[in-house]
Amino acid sequence: MTDVLRRGRASLAFSFFAQGATFALLVTRIPAIQDRYGVSDALLPAFLAAVPILAGVGSVTTEQLVKRIRPSRLLRWSQPVVLLALLGVGAGDRLVELAVALGAFGLAVGALDASMNMLGVSLQRTYGRSIMLGFHATYSLGGIVGASLAWVGAHWHLSLFVSYLPVVLVLLPAAFVGSRWYVDGGAASGVEADADAGVDAEVGKGQGESGALVFRLLLPLCLVMTFAYIGDSTVSNWSAKYLQDVLGSSEQLATVPYNVYMVMTLVGRAVGDFGVRRFGAVAVVRLGAVVAALGFAVVAVAPGAWVGMLGFTLLGLGLCVLVPQTFAAAGRLFPGASDAAIARLNIFNYVGFLIGSPLVGALGDAWNYRGAMLVPMVLVLATLGYARSFAPEPDRYGDGHERPRTADVGRGSNGL
Repeated sequence: MTDVLRRGRASLAFSFFAQGATFALLVTRIPAIQDRYGVSDALLPAFLAAVPILAGVGSVTTEQLVKRIRPSRLLRWSQPVVLLALLGVGAGDRLVELAVALGAFGLAVGALDASMNMLGVSLQRTYGRSIMLGFHATYSLGGIVGASLAWVGAHWHLSLFVSYLPVVLVLLPAAFVGSRWYVDGGAASGVEADADAGVDAEVGKGQGESGALVFRLLLPLCLVMTFAYIGDSTVSNWSAKYLQDVLGSSEQLATVPYNVYMVMTLVGRAVGDFGVRRFGAVAVVRLGAVVAALGFAVVAVAPGAWVGMLGFTLLGLGLCVLVPQTFAAAGRLFPGASDAAIARLNIFNYVGFLIGSPLVGALGDAWNYRGAMLVPMVLVLATLGYARSFAPEPDRYGDGHERPRTADVGRGSNGL
């Protein structure tokens, strides 16, 4: 079993890496995509918004599919679709072809994100220690590699298809071969599930009451996920413009903050699991929220570009721990229905992405961009109020008393 788990962990880490590289290759070449297809500035936001919306649909669909299909199988087939959809974006030349490729990318990436995190949470439960941040660290590494390859393609004026084809030719067969060693939660932790089965009798409440309680338990994590991605999308969409237009940097220097941010997410996630094991998830989440809020504050008051760069560095170190720990906390809260909980929680990844960029842009135009940076700062700080939800055995009712684990309400085909 030890060898099975090690292979499962390595193959899943590669899946995270491949997805990080794929997503970076798409988002960093948006200007080139716009030029290739002649997408107007007015129409571009609709295309960009369609991807996270369809990804949310894909995540909702995954919640239903995992009742009948193992998450490993969904991941095995959704990752090739994402890679081929990326290649389709580079191969077409008409708007309808772009719409089809981005539609397939969005739907498949929702299933991919949800199933990857399902397998990650189940592996962490089986290992009995924090390993989720490590998976997300490989995603950050993939993002750095993908962004670097995109820079090479832009520097050498390569077409999108020529830039994407070698990456797909390498990642597609590697991901498919690696998928042979994915480990599903049922295969690794069936003993734990059997031990939990007796809890149902203790939580014999009506479906309406238990459903309300389940929503109450998951809501804090949904909010934290949304706040984290509002912060992340602020950096990815506005860091270059902020450094150049507000802090007066050169065009070349303005490309640096996002790369610094990604490197810091890699560093933070690489060491984050050790922090969780030593100090606990609650302490790590609280520290991450404080560091991220400090980063936004530094960005907002920065007198020049280099101080602003320090702020984006702090943002990478702070925000990087929130999302992996949110998925891990959902798995702990709902051990008997973690797949459904993660699929539902994953939707708020895309909610935050959809809200973040337009929110900062609207505030920047109506007020100023320095003030706009304070809004995600406040939202990230609000995470401190929900930190108890990340505890291994949180106070679920808010009255200081423990209760039977409601995670097991509706175990079986109904999930959550």
